[in-house]
Amino acid sequence: MSPSANSVIVVGGGIIGCACAAALSRQGMHVTLIEAGIIGGGATAAGMGHLVVMDDNPAELALTSYSLALWRKLVAKHAAGHEYHACGTIWVATDEEEMVAAKLKQENLRAHGIACQMLDAQALAKAEPGLRSGLAGGLKVAGDALVYPPKSAQLLLDLALGYGAKLVQGEVSALVPGGVRLADGSAYLASEVVIANGIAAATLLPELPLRYKKGHLLITDRYPDFIHHQLVELGYIKSAHASDGDSVAFNLQARPTGQIMIGSSRQFDVRDKAVESAMLARMLDNALQFVPGLNELKALRSWTGFRAASPDGLPLIGQHPEHPHVWLATGHEGLGITTALATAELLTNQICGLSSQIDTVPYLPSRFDLSIQPTT
Repeated sequence: MSPSANSVIVVGGGIIGCACAAALSRQGMHVTLIEAGIIGGGATAAGMGHLVVMDDNPAELALTSYSLALWRKLVAKHAAGHEYHACGTIWVATDEEEMVAAKLKQENLRAHGIACQMLDAQALAKAEPGLRSGLAGGLKVAGDALVYPPKSAQLLLDLALGYGAKLVQGEVSALVPGGVRLADGSAYLASEVVIANGIAAATLLPELPLRYKKGHLLITDRYPDFIHHQLVELGYIKSAHASDGDSVAFNLQARPTGQIMIGSSRQFDVRDKAVESAMLARMLDNALQFVPGLNELKALRSWTGFRAASPDGLPLIGQHPEHPHVWLATGHEGLGITTALATAELLTNQICGLSSQIDTVPYLPSRFDLSIQPTT
């Protein structure tokens, strides 16, 4: 049986898959989203939900700033559903060298129309009294925000279902001509297939250049007004994009519930999901260097997740060069929540033959050699 025209299978019910399903179904595509587990229960649930403009390179800046604009439009009607909090980000500088980096970041962001404000030591202490004394200052980016990722994923899926999409519970075990096969042996056919299941994409397509990047998070009991912004050390930029090795970075977040979320850590190629006490301790020790009062809070839970890291730190968004009807939306590493909506728009526009607001070329999978390896 041939698949119907304008039909799409989306593999993966994380925030990327749900966003793609919503965008594709809004364009009139017949969407079937397939997810084996809980919607938003994988890497999406392991994320901090930070909506942040990142500017390590022009492509990253274009994708994150475009996506944040889409987030603001989306939450204008559904703020409570996302637990959206327009808290802004303060990039914390520990010394004058990092203040220089903050100033350069400010100039770059402002050149692209993103409002931000330098804070000297006194202004930083006034904005966040819980930070230790002796810090040099920071950069405040007021337009950043946060959401609760699993709820946002569910809301996006609900939008898709409202446009006529269908949800299938099942594990996709293989790609087949014109569709996918599930672990129970059943098959689903469609004119296009979108692979949006994070690091698991490499199981279906082993040629993808994705690596596991494990991260730890911890959340505390409720302490309203303990902090007011997302706090990130400027050294996070170096840590987040390290090409190898284990690293930690100070990343503190006040949830709308009053809880405090503490991150972050990164470990390449670690596939054991267990919380590692040594890595967690290293992460917390680093956070205490910035906010000593954390030592008085009661921790409730810690957990880990696996990000899908690409060699250049940018996601793969577009057509698989060796499979004309297979499309990729993966490799988002730690920016999957931030860039979910832009990813969905760019991918949908490519599938539907529409123009996009930003250049799609930097994210195309064809920038990598995805030659299909012969089986032995």
